[in-house]
Amino acid sequence: MAKKKEQKKKLQTRPPVVVILGHVDHGKTSILDYIRKSKVAEKESGGITQHIGAYQVEHQDKLITFIDTPGHEAFSAMRSRGAKIADIAILVVAAEEGIKPQTKEAIQHIKKTGIPAIVAINKIDKKEAQPEKVKGELAKQDILVESFNGSVPSINVSAKTGQGIDNLLEMINLVSEMEELKDDPNQPTSGAIVESNCNSQRGNTATLLVREGILTNKDIIGTDSAFGKVKIMEDFQGKPIKEATASTPAVVTGFNQVPQVGEKFYIFDNLNEAQARVNRKSAKRQPEDNKEVLVFEANKKILNIILKCDVYGCLEAIKESLRSIPSEEVAIRILKADAGEINESDIKLAESAKAKIISFRNKTSSAIQRLANQKKVKIITFDIIYELIQAVRELLSKLLEPEITRNVIGQLKVLAVFRTEKDKQIIGGKVTNGQAKQGIQTDIIRGTTKIGKGRIAQLQRDKKEIDEVNKGQECGIQFRGDTIIEEGDILEFYQEERKKKEI
Repeated sequence: MAKKKEQKKKLQTRPPVVVILGHVDHGKTSILDYIRKSKVAEKESGGITQHIGAYQVEHQDKLITFIDTPGHEAFSAMRSRGAKIADIAILVVAAEEGIKPQTKEAIQHIKKTGIPAIVAINKIDKKEAQPEKVKGELAKQDILVESFNGSVPSINVSAKTGQGIDNLLEMINLVSEMEELKDDPNQPTSGAIVESNCNSQRGNTATLLVREGILTNKDIIGTDSAFGKVKIMEDFQGKPIKEATASTPAVVTGFNQVPQVGEKFYIFDNLNEAQARVNRKSAKRQPEDNKEVLVFEANKKILNIILKCDVYGCLEAIKESLRSIPSEEVAIRILKADAGEINESDIKLAESAKAKIISFRNKTSSAIQRLANQKKVKIITFDIIYELIQAVRELLSKLLEPEITRNVIGQLKVLAVFRTEKDKQIIGGKVTNGQAKQGIQTDIIRGTTKIGKGRIAQLQRDKKEIDEVNKGQECGIQFRGDTIIEEGDILEFYQEERKKKEI
C-alpha cells in the first residue's frame, strides 16, 4: 500500500491532447485558427509562422494541446501505427449542412480509438443553421448528445464570430478533469511524431508530442525509421526550450533522416542503441510498407503523378485520400511521393513518365518552373487538400471514355431506289415516325435485322432541298454508306449524345 501511495504522489496532471475531425469545409481549420489567434499569448513575439502539426493554447490558466492534422486520414495513419495521439476528439459538423460522408468516417475513427468526443456544431451564425436537425442525424450514427439523453457534450459555435468557442474550451477542460489525465515525469520518455520534413537550412526536422516522461534538449531519440541526438529543441512558437513534459509538442532537429509521421519515439542511452533499433525494424519491414504505387489493374487507364508536399504529415493524408477515390476504369500511379521542394530529378522523371507533378504547400523556384516549361511538364500547386483531390478527380475523369446515349428521332420506309453507286444511293421513301433530318446518322433495318449504317447527305421534297421532313411526308434522299439499300427497308434515324463521365 505504501508503494502505491508513493506512486500516486509522483503522478502529475497533464494537459489534454485534442484532435479536431469532421467533413471538409465544415470549419475544422477555422475553429483552430480562431482558438490560436484568441488564446495564444498576444505579447509573445513571432507568433506561429509555419505548419508544425501541434499547438498549445491557454484557457482559464490551463493548457490544452491541439493536434493540427491535415484531416482525419493523417490521424488514422498515426493510430494505425500504434501511436496513441489524442485524449479528446472534437467532431465538427456544420449547422446548415449536417452529416456528410467524411463526418461518418470521422465518427468511425473516434469510435475505433475509444476516446471521449465533444460535438462542435459550427456555423451557428448562419440563417440556415439547424442544430437540432444535426443532433438528430448524429443520433442515427449512434452519437447521442446530452440534450438527446446521451452522454456526448454538444456545443454550438461559430468560428466566424467566436460564439461558443470559450464554452468549447471549458468543455474540453471539464472532460479532461473527468478523464483524470496524469503522468509520472520520472518514467521513461516516449511519444509520437506528429509532423516531419527536411528543411534545407536545419536538416531533418520533426514535431514530437511527448506522451510520457520528460524530453530534454540533450536526449538521444530513436523511432522505427530514424534516430539522432537533439541539436535544436523549440516550442510551437519557435522558441528554444530545455525540456518538454507530457502532452507538450516540441520541434526537434538532429535526426539522421526524416522520421515517418505517426511513429512512436523513445529515448536511448547512446546513439548505438538507437541505431540498432532502427536497423532491427528496417530488417523486419516488408517492401510493400513503403510502396508508393496505388493498386491498379492492367486494363485500367493510368494517371501518373509525382506528389510533393511541404511536410510528411500532409503526404500521408493526401495519399490516403487518393486511395479512396473510386474508379473502375482508371487508376492513379504515384511514381514518387516526397516532402520538400520540386527539384530537377522530379522534372526529369515527370517528363519520361508523362506524369503530372502535384505540389502541396510548396513554392516552385523560377529555375525549376522554366525547366518544367521547357520539358512540357505540368506542375499543379495547391494549399487545400480538398481542392487537390478534386483536381486529381478531374484529371482522372479526362481519361474516361465518354458515355454515349443514342436517341432515335424518326423512321422512314424505302419506297423506291433510283440510283446506286459505290458509296452513294438516291432513294425515295415515306417518314413513318418522327422526323428525317439532313446530315442525320442512319441505321438500315431489313426485316428485324440491322444490316448497315450511314447518313443522310441530302433531303429533297418537290425537287427542293430541305433540312427536315416530318411524319407522313414523302421525300427523296441522297444516302451515304457502304450498305446497299433495297425497296422495303426501314431507315432509322438517330442522334448520339456524348456525355463526359466524372469520378
